[in-house]
Amino acid sequence: MDWGSVGGISLALVGILVAYGISGGQVASLAQPEAFFIVVLGTAGAVITQTDISILRSGVQMLRWLVTPPPDERKRLMHDFVQWSQNVRREGLLSLESHMNASKDPFVKKGLRMIIDGIEVNHLREIMESEIDAYEMHGRAAVKIWESAGGYSPTIGILGAVLGLIRVMQHLSDPTKLGGGIAVAFVATVYGVGLANLVYLPVGHRLRSIINRQVRQRELVLEGLLAISQGDHPRVIEDRLAAYVE
Repeated sequence: MDWGSVGGISLALVGILVAYGISGGQVASLAQPEAFFIVVLGTAGAVITQTDISILRSGVQMLRWLVTPPPDERKRLMHDFVQWSQNVRREGLLSLESHMNASKDPFVKKGLRMIIDGIEVNHLREIMESEIDAYEMHGRAAVKIWESAGGYSPTIGILGAVLGLIRVMQHLSDPTKLGGGIAVAFVATVYGVGLANLVYLPVGHRLRSIINRQVRQRELVLEGLLAISQGDHPRVIEDRLAAYVE
């Protein structure tokens, strides 16, 4: 579990609620369904409008990375490529077939298959770089939905505040109905700003950092594939790949 993501958001929310309670506020007063629906559904609607369904689905599925992020396997991959290069020098390129079959990473499997099939180095580079670029573009687009939500949410919170004030103005003659409208007005703003800065934007930045790490890992794989294809010495391969691990 990624305790940094889960713990960070939880700490921020608990800290704000505790501070509000210590100052004399009633935490229950923040439970305003009307304000919640305005901000959350309004933000969701704005994001859905600007996003393709496939990208939206990917962005939502990425939320699981906050709990179980994809493992950072760069050190293991570096060690694997050094070992594979040693096997190739002793037994030839066909020795990679067993490693290809054992690998669970489709990107690694495809690269090894291309080496075994004798694909020319420049073609190998072009094909694998295209896959990396496509993965990065899709990942960044999926992460963008959370960053966009962080941009829309405060503005929609203000919209909720205005709607609450309109409700207040409609009941100026009845003081007993003023409290509900004022509560919606202020709580909608709290929801809009709070969700943007405590949830949407932090989630977006966290997911973006994971995408960057995954891209870096794929770049390491590509560099290792090219090194083996070119017949580089295992020590040279280790030195080349070490830059991707730092």
